[in-house]
Amino acid sequence: MRAIVIEEFGGPEVLRPAELDDPAPGPGQVLVDVSARGVNFIDVYQRAGAYQVPLPYVPGMEAVGTVAALGEGVDSLATGDRVGWALAPGGYADRAVIDASRLVPVPDDVTDEQAAAVLLQGMTAHYLTHSVHPVAEGETVLVHAAAGGTGLLIVQLAKARGARVIGTVSTDAKEAVAREAGADEIVRYTETPVAEAVRDLTKGEGVAAVYDGVGRDTFDASLASLRPRGVLALFGQSSGAVEPVDPKRLNGAGSVYLTRPSLAHFVADRDELLGRARDLFTLIGEGRLNLRIGGRYPLEEAGRAHEDLTSRGTTGKLLLI
Repeated sequence: MRAIVIEEFGGPEVLRPAELDDPAPGPGQVLVDVSARGVNFIDVYQRAGAYQVPLPYVPGMEAVGTVAALGEGVDSLATGDRVGWALAPGGYADRAVIDASRLVPVPDDVTDEQAAAVLLQGMTAHYLTHSVHPVAEGETVLVHAAAGGTGLLIVQLAKARGARVIGTVSTDAKEAVAREAGADEIVRYTETPVAEAVRDLTKGEGVAAVYDGVGRDTFDASLASLRPRGVLALFGQSSGAVEPVDPKRLNGAGSVYLTRPSLAHFVADRDELLGRARDLFTLIGEGRLNLRIGGRYPLEEAGRAHEDLTSRGTTGKLLLI
């Protein structure tokens, strides 16, 4: 089978096409013929060595496909079933072996591309807006990188819960995309200090929550944008890791809360995993969650997809198909 293999940490050039033997499922596992794969920053972190993984390594933490074979003891699925997963490696290949407990069924009214575009980033947006800080009707929240893959989904889910959403973007084109998703206000962080703009837009009060997947470049502005007892959900670090923080800064910002959540801790329970996926698939099937595919790449061009993702020049979700 075709696969992308990392044999050393580094830039996009270490994502090299290879031919590997077809894997076989063990007890409790499933062999999946992969049709579509999401490209995510966790793939970039693993490729670069920021998140250590054993080498050689087949990346790809989000994918969708069809069940090709079942390992011993798997009776909840059948060959031919459409399934998807997030947070299990091996998606950058024609076939992958995944624990049955990590797979979710994909309904008929959701396409493979839609499922691959929503499982990791969509469930991230879901746990942020429903669990980390459950958005309440009438609240104002701030979403960084509002035109990105995760940002667009956070905007839509926060709006569905009745929030007023302020989004940060860098260009006219990204502003249009974020507004189309439902963002009420836009701050162009390349032109205006974010915290100052947020204070102006909230009449000095600040926002109830900041959803920040950017990290180092946005952290100070995120903290300064919160209302007293607000929540800063730092769920990523696309610009780099945040420097160590003196806890007294949280007091000075208004007794605010800082959390560094991870999707893994919000889908560890299978019922929770299935519930989040089911909610998202239902919204897609009903036409109430719009997915923007920002780029489609053949598997062998995974390196180019990584370059585009990290360039901050894309909007929406990038897929390997």
